[in-house]
Amino acid sequence: MNTDSKPEMDLYLQRIALLREYIEQEKYRGYDPYDALKSPLFRLPILRSHKWLRFATQQFVKRAPVNLRPLLAVPKGLNPVSLGLCIQAYAYLTEVYPEEREELLNKIWQLAKQLQSLIPEGFSGVCWGYDFDWEARYAKIPAYQPTVVATGIITNALFEAWLITREQVCADLLLGAVPFVLKDLNRTEYENSICFSYSPFDTQQVLNASLKGVRLLAQAHHIMGNNDWAEIATTGVRFALEQQREDGAWPYSLAATGAWVDNYHTGYVLDCLEAYHTYIDNQLVRPAMDSGFTYYQENLVDLDGAPKFYDKERYPIDCTAAGQMLLTAVRFNNLPLAETVMDWMLQNMQSSVGYFYFRQYAHFTNKTSFMRWSNAWMFTGLSYVAYAKRNTL
Repeated sequence: MNTDSKPEMDLYLQRIALLREYIEQEKYRGYDPYDALKSPLFRLPILRSHKWLRFATQQFVKRAPVNLRPLLAVPKGLNPVSLGLCIQAYAYLTEVYPEEREELLNKIWQLAKQLQSLIPEGFSGVCWGYDFDWEARYAKIPAYQPTVVATGIITNALFEAWLITREQVCADLLLGAVPFVLKDLNRTEYENSICFSYSPFDTQQVLNASLKGVRLLAQAHHIMGNNDWAEIATTGVRFALEQQREDGAWPYSLAATGAWVDNYHTGYVLDCLEAYHTYIDNQLVRPAMDSGFTYYQENLVDLDGAPKFYDKERYPIDCTAAGQMLLTAVRFNNLPLAETVMDWMLQNMQSSVGYFYFRQYAHFTNKTSFMRWSNAWMFTGLSYVAYAKRNTL
């Protein structure tokens, strides 16, 4: 790949190219922190249905300092979110490498077609879930059962790709997801606001999840100009504004155990508000965005550039948090913050063959390669920084 940019930009692009080569060689497939239940052991009668054994095993395998998945015969999976994030990265790279535009557009088209094949049946609109059974503490989500989180991450990627490339398949898939938000998700209703559920099968009030539904509606409104969608999005935004703390932070959820503040969920909230601000109303959310981003940059990145996991704790240093921080920092016009985080991650968390390590803890680094959690998020974040830097050179 050729570039005429500054030497440090050359280095960044080399590291992105190394990661891209790894992802493509793996054909976008890989392990996931939560995929332990794909082991054939969990087809056995007791393990197939015992919630706490399943939950405990999933958590143990996730937290183990070495990768136990080969031992458990867990296969590498094709996660729809990985495909969406790579579409987003490829779209940014069409601007970084205009000479590769046709090749990258072809990759976007191919991945979009793969996403179409992974849409589950039985729902009102286009939607996606993860490719593995997920045993959460308070819920059980079977493989491919859709959530607004997975769907919202993918549709945001498609929207970003559509803005840059005008590939119609990206817009069509996004617009196809509107009925999923409006008809399949449950709503908790208040006097002047609503909260969308995490999935069609619960009534959880999770801030970033609800706002992903809002963002989808705002982006669809930008494409189609449907004011009904904008009005519903506004009621969803009001809910998020009502939950913001005086210091600018947002809790994860309204559950008694959901009061914590972390890096990537805060980034999700900020990005969703920014989309609403851009495509529907540039006044309603501006104060919340400003105070929220101030809290984010002052409390969720350490002095050396490492993205903190929680606002009160440095560890673990996590690739999803880092990838999302790159996206949010650029979107909020703080390219120096993005570059600082990027430099730290490239120096400390990228392997010699291109993939990123899962997490760094106080006394060790978990070097397992996770396609969705680590590589796809970092590919998208790094490509967005490269896109932003190229536009400022």
